[in-house]
Amino acid sequence: MTYAEAMQFWFARVNYEQKSPQFGDFRLDRMRHLLERLGNPHQRLRIIHIAGSKGKGSTSAMLASILEHEGYRVGLFTSPHLVTVEERIQVDRQSIAEDELRNLLGEIRARTPTALERELTFFEIGTALGFLHFLRRRVDFAVVEVGLGGRFDSTNVCDPLLSIITSISFDHTQMLGNTLAKIAVEKAGIIKPGRPTISGVRDAEARQVIVDICRTRGATLRQIDADFRYVHEPALIDSASERWPRVAVTIAQRAWPAFTLGLIGEHQARNASVALAAVEQLIDLGIPIGQRAIADGLANVRWPARLEIVARRPLVLLDCAHNVASAQALVEALTDSFARSTPKARRMLIFGGNRDKDLAGMLELLAPLFERIFLTNSQGTTRCASPEQLATMLPADARPRSILCATAPDAWRRAHAEASSDDLICITGSVFLAGELRPLVGPANEPRGTRGIPRGSGQ
Repeated sequence: MTYAEAMQFWFARVNYEQKSPQFGDFRLDRMRHLLERLGNPHQRLRIIHIAGSKGKGSTSAMLASILEHEGYRVGLFTSPHLVTVEERIQVDRQSIAEDELRNLLGEIRARTPTALERELTFFEIGTALGFLHFLRRRVDFAVVEVGLGGRFDSTNVCDPLLSIITSISFDHTQMLGNTLAKIAVEKAGIIKPGRPTISGVRDAEARQVIVDICRTRGATLRQIDADFRYVHEPALIDSASERWPRVAVTIAQRAWPAFTLGLIGEHQARNASVALAAVEQLIDLGIPIGQRAIADGLANVRWPARLEIVARRPLVLLDCAHNVASAQALVEALTDSFARSTPKARRMLIFGGNRDKDLAGMLELLAPLFERIFLTNSQGTTRCASPEQLATMLPADARPRSILCATAPDAWRRAHAEASSDDLICITGSVFLAGELRPLVGPANEPRGTRGIPRGSGQ
C-alpha cells in the first residue's frame, strides 16, 4: 500500500474518538483475534499499563522519560494525537515514521480475515500497530496508556509488569457509569492477578473499589497519601521570567530530594509522585533506575498541550483540559503559577469543547479568570459544540465579555490581535482544539514547550 492507501484503510474503521460509543461497543475478543493473527506481539513486551480519568498521559510521559534517561529503549503508546497520527506511537520520543507505519498497516491488512477487518475499530488497529512497532524496535519497556475506561479497552489484553491508575473522576459516564465507584470498577479492570498496582486515586469510594479488587486478585497496592505523598513548590511564570516547579516525594520511609518538574501545576506534581512510586516498584522488581535518571527524566519531560508555553509576549498557553476535573486543575495552576506581569495585563480564553462533556461546568470554573472569552469549535470532530451552544452555557455575568468565532483559527487571530505583549492567552477545552491550533501559535523556529526547562545530562 501507499501511505495514502494505508491511511484510508486505517481511518475507514469506526473511530470512537470521533463518534460517541455506546455500551457494548467495546469487547476484547476482536483484539485477541487480531493479535493472534499477528503472532501475539504484546506477549513479548515488558509493559507498564496506565489508566485513569486524568493524568494518565502525563504520567506515561514522565515514566517514559525517566526510563529513557536511564538508557533504556522505551516505547510510548498514547491517544489521541494532537497534530499527526504518528504521535501515538513513539520510541525514545521519536514518532513512528511514515514508511514504518505504512508497512505495518499493510502487514495487518494482509493477515486479517475480511470478516474481522470489517469489525475492527480505529483504536484496535492502532493498539496492534503499537505492539508490533515496539516489538520490531526491540524496546526494553513499553509504556501503554489506556484509551477509554480500562476493563474493555483494547490495550487490556496485556499482562503488564505493573498497573497504574492515576485518578478517578466523572468522565465518559454514558460508558463507564454515573458514580465514582462504577467508574473505578472499569478503570481497575487493568489490575492483573499477582501484578503490583500503583494508585493515585483519592476519592474514598473509588479507593475502596481498587483495594477490594487488588485483594481479590492478589495484587500488591501502593496508594497516594498512604504509601507515598508529595510536596509541590509551584512554578512562577509571567511574560518575562520563569521559575519551574519542584516536587519532593516520600515513599514509605524513603524521602527523595526535591526534583525540578518540566510540567506545570499541582496536578502534575501528583502525577510525578505516582510515576516515582512506579519507579520504586520497578526497582523492587530488580530493574536498575538511578536518582540522576529520575532527576533528568522529570526535568526534561515533554507532554504537549498540558499547560504548554508556546509563545511569549503575549504569553500563550496551550492546554487540553476537557472535563470539570481537568478544568479545576487548570484554574489552580493559572492561579498559583502564572502571575500578571503588570496591573493592566489581561487574560484571554479561547475555548471549544465536545457536547458529551460538562462544558457548562467547565465554563463556570474558567470564566471568572478571564477578561475576554473567545468561544469557538474545532474542525477535528463532529462532537464539538457550536459557539452558539457554548454561549448558552456561559455564566450570565461573563457573556458580555465573550465573542463567538466560527472557526478556531479565527478565534486565535482575533485574540492575538487584541492582546498586548503583557497579556496571557489560554487555549483549552479539548484535545481537538489544541491540535488544530498548535501549528498556528508560537514561534515556528522553536520546539514547542522547551523554553526555560532545565536540561539534564541525558540531553
